Parts: sequence; C-alpha cells; structure tokens
Amino acid sequence: MTTSTALAPSRDRRSSPVADSLTMLRRRLVHMRRYPSLTLMLIGQPIVFLLLFVYVFGGTMGAGLAGPGAGRAEYLAYITPAILLMTVASVALATALGVATDMTEGIVARFRTMAIARVSVLTGHVVGAFVQTAIALVVVLAVALLLGFRTVAGPVAWLGVFGVLALLTIALTWFTVALGLAADSVETASNTPMFLILLPFLGSGFVPTESMPTGLRWFADYQPFTPVIDTLRGLLSIGPAATTGLAGSAALTVGWCVLITGASYLWAKRLYNARADR
Repeated sequence: MTTSTALAPSRDRRSSPVADSLTMLRRRLVHMRRYPSLTLMLIGQPIVFLLLFVYVFGGTMGAGLAGPGAGRAEYLAYITPAILLMTVASVALATALGVATDMTEGIVARFRTMAIARVSVLTGHVVGAFVQTAIALVVVLAVALLLGFRTVAGPVAWLGVFGVLALLTIALTWFTVALGLAADSVETASNTPMFLILLPFLGSGFVPTESMPTGLRWFADYQPFTPVIDTLRGLLSIGPAATTGLAGSAALTVGWCVLITGASYLWAKRLYNARADR
C-alpha cells in the first residue's frame, strides 16, 4: 500500500483542515521514522561545528574574548547561541527538500484528487519541521552541556530562549517552504537555502562584530541573525555586559521573525496555489 493510498480519505466526506493537517503531520513523522539518517545528519552538522570551534579554536578565541586566563569554557558559552540557531537552520534545509520532493514527484497532484484541505499539505510540513527542530535542539543543547556549557538563566530567561527559538523556527520553516516551492528540482532546493548556515559566521555568532572591517561589520550588524544571536546570548548569560541592549535586540528579533514569517507565508501560499492549479 503506497503512502498516498494509505492517506486517501473517503470522497464522500467534507475536508477538514485540522484533521487533514494532522494526517499530513503524521505523514511527515512517518518519513522521519523511516529515514532516521536524515535527522542524524541534520543534528550532526551543528554538533560538528560545536566540537570544531570549541576544541580547535576555543582556547585562543576564549582568551581573545574574555582576556588572559579564559579559554574553551568561555568560548563555548559565547558560541552556543549561534550553534542553536544553526540547528534551526539545518532542519529548515530539510523542509525545503521535502516540499520540493512533493512538488516535483507528483504527490501533490495526487492529493488534489482527494477530498482534503489544500492548506493541510504545507501545514503538515511546517508542524513536522517544528517537532524535528525541537528534537534537534534538545540533542545539541545536551551535547553543549556535556562539553561544559553552563548558565544560571532562570525560568523566565529560559522561557524567553524557548520563545525566541520557536519564533525563529516558524520563520525559517515558512521561508524554506517557499524556497522549496520555488525550486524547479530537488537538487536546487537542497542548495538554495545553504546561505542560512553561513549567515551566523557573517554576524555575531563566532566573533564580535566590532572586530570586523567596516563594510562587513555593517552587514553583520544589520542582518537578521545577529539580533537573534545577541538575544539568546543575553538571555543565557549573566552580568551587566551580557544584558546591555537585550531589550533592543529582542525587539529586533521579534520584528525580523514576524516579517520573515508573514512574507514567506504569503510567498509560499501564492506559489503553492499557482503550482497546484496547473
């Protein structure tokens, strides 16, 4: 029995957006279970970056950031927010791949012959990506804790961290859904979102933007990922220096996430309706 056949509802029932979205979510979760290697690869990429920067560059970079006597522990605390952001971006890449696969292999055309709500296909991808991202973040954060990451952030600060990561996940997921719909092949969809992994390097993720040349510093200061990283770092850190400007970066973070989500949703909706009507 094929996936599409198994999901085929009775033609005599009216479509239900909620029920159909849950069906598509279950389909996404089944794919995750059947292809665990993809999830492991998505989680493994940020972990590799974490190990590389902590153990190869951590000693020197930690001393440069926090002064003589500092080392890997200080640099681990500094880069963990960027690694969490990269984890969200990594899973988002897989979302673009999944959406492009559905659009190019004919499964969406098959869904159109069923009595299902049109919105449920994309909703299943988005909610499934949210679940996959949550799993990935827990694993990556656990690895960071094993490496020595420590924070005295209280419940309110952790709630803020979860909120920021949730907003970012929704924003990047809808953005990569749109990129997957815009791609003319699965190969294109796998390459187009790669810049999301590179942006933390061109921001405040691994070094302070003050150390960059003027032109690059301007880009780093005003690109969307920098306020996200600064907000996470402020919430996870202590001391006046860590919390300076937190309110401003938090406002920019929320603004960027809302803007990206809204624009990406409208773009994805237009592309999906246009392609589904062909």
